[in-house]
Amino acid sequence: MPDATTLNLVQPLSLSKQVAAARSGALSLQDLIAQSLDRLDEVNPLVRAMLPDPRQRERLSAEAATLMERWPSPEDRPPLFGAMVAVKDIFNVDRMPTRAGSAVPPESFSGREADVVARLKETGALVLGKAVTTEFAYFASGATANPHDREHTPGGSSSGSAAAVAAGIAPLAVGSQTVGSVIRPASFCGAVGFKPSYDRIPTGGTLYFSPSVDTIGFFVNSVTDATLAASALLLGWRNGEDAEATTPRIGIPAGPFLEQAGQEVRAALAQATELLSDAGIDIADVMTLHDIADINKRHSDLTVFEFTETHRERYAKYGAMFRPQSAEFFETGLAVSPATAETGRASRIALRQRLHERMDRAGIDVWLAPSAVGPAPHGLGSTGDPRMNLPWTHAGMPVINLPFGDVDGLPLGLSLVGRFGHDETLLGQALRVEDALAG
Repeated sequence: MPDATTLNLVQPLSLSKQVAAARSGALSLQDLIAQSLDRLDEVNPLVRAMLPDPRQRERLSAEAATLMERWPSPEDRPPLFGAMVAVKDIFNVDRMPTRAGSAVPPESFSGREADVVARLKETGALVLGKAVTTEFAYFASGATANPHDREHTPGGSSSGSAAAVAAGIAPLAVGSQTVGSVIRPASFCGAVGFKPSYDRIPTGGTLYFSPSVDTIGFFVNSVTDATLAASALLLGWRNGEDAEATTPRIGIPAGPFLEQAGQEVRAALAQATELLSDAGIDIADVMTLHDIADINKRHSDLTVFEFTETHRERYAKYGAMFRPQSAEFFETGLAVSPATAETGRASRIALRQRLHERMDRAGIDVWLAPSAVGPAPHGLGSTGDPRMNLPWTHAGMPVINLPFGDVDGLPLGLSLVGRFGHDETLLGQALRVEDALAG
């Protein structure tokens, strides 16, 4: 195994630079594959972000040859040509098993290739491999360690996806979010994580957790890279809207929601507001989400009900193979009524409308809030608390995590939250905020 004391485990890659080199031919796809696999072999034994793939080199080489045959001319190559992508192991990929972090036989998860994977391939990307996930994208942790400190969790459920980007295994990784499974691990691992508006990336071919809220997102290392990936993956992408976004007016969601965050990340938020104000960005405290406890409960009831519905047949056949946390969650869902779940579904739309109306009254464009209650907790047995992500996920609004600050070398992150359906505008505004936070 490589020596962790001498190896730099945090070595983020630029998606934009990798794609530019591959599209232009400055870096051949075969050389890119070799570099990627060298890095994987170097760091994956220590961070355990990616699952083993015995045919990996052969498969990638053949897929690269197909890309070159299809797009021989640099001028015609698609936007993600040559991008090496890690894919969370709840998405079906042709000729690769889906295990979903579980001992349940992979045949239980088989099906057509995920829409997001097909979209990645159509835009020229190469699937480097499957990234570790918690079981069924819930809380039963995998073996992945945080590249910033291997004694700490990388977050979850998109554990391997976040760690792969932070460790420089891939410049782009796909994950999913039902509560905080993109934004929280992005915060813990110091990556830029983007959760689009609900349903802007198609979810077909995915092992669902809770279809009413499940959202596909991704990890990169800059807002520029997030915009590149989003323009290729989001349905109905509106070219130019990101570039036209004006400097945002920012609201801090004051009240019971913000009070859930720990002292360290609230201090980071205060420091960030000073930097943003110095950069000429208007910021205001806006009282909202006073009923966060009720929102949390409605979201929990909805997701546990739909988790149980999703896995009902699988549990009947393989329930003894479920890990204890997953089995307990399934059993909890049996006690939730369809009427309660329907209340949760209606709550999503009502909360979205309420947050938009509050933004209108306060004259703000985006919310800025902590991405987690604090830095990554010690140990790999828990993936951390997702409550700071819950209302935005429940409302289906787009969120981007911007790394900001650290505690003893463990990253912190801040969430910039935009209006539903206006992902392009949010990314344009995030570029301005990213610059301001960098000083």
